[in-house]
Amino acid sequence: MSWISNYVRPKIRALVTRQDIPDDLWEKCPDCGQMIFHRELEKALRVCTHCGYHLRIGPNERMRLLFDSGQFTPIELPETIQDPLKFRDRKRYSDRLREARAKAEATDAIMVAHGRMGGHPVVMACFDFSFMGGSMGIAVGEGLLAAARLACMQEAPLLVVPASGGARMQEGILSLMQMPRTTVAVDMVKEKGLPYVVLLTDPTTGGVSASFAMLGDLTLAEPGSVIGFAGQRVIEATVREQLPEGFQRAEYLRDHGMVDQVVDRRELRDRLITLFGLLTRTTPEARIVRIPEGSLKLDGPRVAGGGPRIDDGRPTAEPQPADTGEAQQQPAEKRSSWSLSLTGRSRDKASGDKTPDKPKAEKAKPETAKSDRPKDTQKGDKQADSAGETGGHAHAASADPHQAGGDDETPATDPDRRAAE
Repeated sequence: MSWISNYVRPKIRALVTRQDIPDDLWEKCPDCGQMIFHRELEKALRVCTHCGYHLRIGPNERMRLLFDSGQFTPIELPETIQDPLKFRDRKRYSDRLREARAKAEATDAIMVAHGRMGGHPVVMACFDFSFMGGSMGIAVGEGLLAAARLACMQEAPLLVVPASGGARMQEGILSLMQMPRTTVAVDMVKEKGLPYVVLLTDPTTGGVSASFAMLGDLTLAEPGSVIGFAGQRVIEATVREQLPEGFQRAEYLRDHGMVDQVVDRRELRDRLITLFGLLTRTTPEARIVRIPEGSLKLDGPRVAGGGPRIDDGRPTAEPQPADTGEAQQQPAEKRSSWSLSLTGRSRDKASGDKTPDKPKAEKAKPETAKSDRPKDTQKGDKQADSAGETGGHAHAASADPHQAGGDDETPATDPDRRAAE
């Protein structure tokens, strides 16, 4: 009967006994509610294959995603005081820390590591939202200071990935003091001339968004991330107004200038490599060619202070002759086109005025008669001739009939003629 107990009975038990199925084989999308197989979700970098919703990931997964070949070197964070205020609500703060460390397998809500992205050395500080909501306490402030010092030591860009609900209330004012401390850490990196890039993830709120998270040289964000200081319901209850759709989302902040780019997680690594390549490049790609001295011909108007002429590509105008009697006595044929453009004849032709010019016989004056007359009288005759060449265009615009000019009228004075022109 051994074959019954050894062979038949196990087969029957296997048919009637229900096997335990692991709970983590399927995961439900928080946005669309679709069930996604865990292998398919990991292959898509924890992005929903149905709606594109970005599920939260831990610091280890994110660093393996961004660093070359998934290799990075974490650093040990400085030790800090555990429970400075001896805080207690329903539980002791020390007990909450112990439970969070056992669950997240980390010492606190931040992880700092260094490695390479596309060959560029990068220091990265990443938050862990599963550790007490990624709240910022003394240990997080010390971690960001350590990341800034490491970036300055290695002369590498600093990438910070916050995912936090704000300051840690169990540490009181000490947690709020981390806001200026992290700002000082950012200033250390910027004073060295190193890039400081922030990647905002879901969620980034409270004191984190009010300090180092909004000080980046470049601010990126994942699609659909909640970014703000206070919650939407708190704001609506305060202002007593209905907030617009998509308020405090990454796309809304990008459209209003708070975020530079919203980047899909599947394209994030390539985008960061491109940005770090542009920000850390110290030499231009183009070859610098020296121009021999004196080979440039500057033929433009002079700049202020008597400097060289500037060639702006526009044709240079001939200077206007001085307003003297000798210049006015020159024949009209010898005048430049620039000086003729100041008369009414060129404007009449450009505007389509068909008023005929005076006959040449009327313009011509015997030189002998002019030479016998006084110089002031010759100047007045020349002004009358110039007024006659305008074809009556400037005189027609005047309301005074005595300025129309005629054979019996006195020639117009020099200021009147200029005003008419």
